[in-house]
Amino acid sequence: MSDKNFEPRHLETLDRDLDRLSSLEAANAFVARPMAAPALAAAFILLAGLFAAFLVDGSNGALVIVLAAAIGAYMAVNIGANDVANNMGPAVGANVLTMGGAIAIAIIFESAGALIAGGDVVSTVAKGIVSPESTQSADIFIQAMMAALFSAALWVNIATWVGAPVSTTHSVVGGVMGAGIAAAGFNAVNWGTMAAIAASWVISPLLGGVIAAAFLWFIKERIIYQPDKIAAARKWVPVLVGIMAGAFSAYLAVKGLKKIVKIDFSTALGAGLVIGIAIWLILIPVIRKQAKGLENRNRSLKTLFSIPLIVSAAFLSFAHGANDVANAVGPLAAIVSASSTGDFTSAISIPFWVMMIGAFGISFGLFLFGPKLIRMVGSEITKLNPMRAFCVALSAAITVIVASWLGLPVSSTHIAVGGIFGVGFFREWYAERRLVRARQSVPDRPFHTPSERRQRKLVRRTHAMTIAAAWIITVPAAAALSALLFFGIRLVTG
Repeated sequence: MSDKNFEPRHLETLDRDLDRLSSLEAANAFVARPMAAPALAAAFILLAGLFAAFLVDGSNGALVIVLAAAIGAYMAVNIGANDVANNMGPAVGANVLTMGGAIAIAIIFESAGALIAGGDVVSTVAKGIVSPESTQSADIFIQAMMAALFSAALWVNIATWVGAPVSTTHSVVGGVMGAGIAAAGFNAVNWGTMAAIAASWVISPLLGGVIAAAFLWFIKERIIYQPDKIAAARKWVPVLVGIMAGAFSAYLAVKGLKKIVKIDFSTALGAGLVIGIAIWLILIPVIRKQAKGLENRNRSLKTLFSIPLIVSAAFLSFAHGANDVANAVGPLAAIVSASSTGDFTSAISIPFWVMMIGAFGISFGLFLFGPKLIRMVGSEITKLNPMRAFCVALSAAITVIVASWLGLPVSSTHIAVGGIFGVGFFREWYAERRLVRARQSVPDRPFHTPSERRQRKLVRRTHAMTIAAAWIITVPAAAALSALLFFGIRLVTG
């Protein structure tokens, strides 16, 4: 066979082989990409355990502390994957922040909130739900906390995998309750604390929804539907941002500075009022300059609300870090305290390295797994724009701040999602109200049929039902799983 006849056929075969190799490489990359995030998460969990081993080398209960640190890191990663979406989802859904920008801001402020202001809620989760004395020994108490922490982490992991924004607070509280009942019976649970927490699960989404709807009503009435929208925005946007700044300043005065100087609540409120007024006055010329040349349209208003929305999302991340770090390190802090000293009834001294595991684990989980639920929360429940998202973020921030200051482990998921539903349902009500007014002013105006009105619904009911079902099942599921794990630990340890 001549070279002239061989070369084209040879080259065709080579091209086919190269195509197969290229397809194989693409297939390997496609398979490996979903495995990269779990592998990195596993590496972080392992490093958390090694970090704990280095710090507690030779101390009492070192092996237990190392294992608990790894499980605490696992829980923190899952919190970042599931819960932080509620803080950044509105800003991303309103197209004010990119996914990368949202993750960067959340990592910084989540970590700061956890490390600066996370202590009070940790104590509530660790020993406020189950009475340590009822477990009779340090070993049983440690096993119960271990089962609670692991069961909560498993449940949140399952929920994240199926795409359900469950409450991590529900998970850990259910886990502690289930392990406490398995260890010492129903009398071990502080039912008064559980009742307060359960009440907060109902109150927090309602309060978040009402506050968000109230702010949106104010914005619509005072800005959006004014003849001169830009003039109205110049007047009221600085006021709204001042309210936000004052609320967060009061919170920081109570929580963030207490390690340096003691500040009572009334003094903190006064400081928040002063700072809020100062921010309001500072922003008046800033907003006036920013509004110069804008057209008298709703689209122009989005520009004025973008930066306040980013700031509110950052503050909300700080508050979330302060509140929800308890879900990762509350039981871990109790295990470390009981293992190191043998005393499981006294107040918990929370080591800084324990708080670090919670803070960095939340940030790591957000970075690896957060985008999926951020998109769901931000764009799949109801349509958000910067004004609506600002209302959601501000209402969620205020509610979380109050709860964290009280040391009450409310669910940030309930608050933020409640705010989103509040905005959506308010928009439906407000649109219907304007339609009725228009029909009264123009009697011959055509009205919408029932089917047309159903199509005008602005909130996806299927998401409402799915989220409600997930909220209802989380506590009993986590409690049952925790009880089973506790019995398994007891069986293995003898």
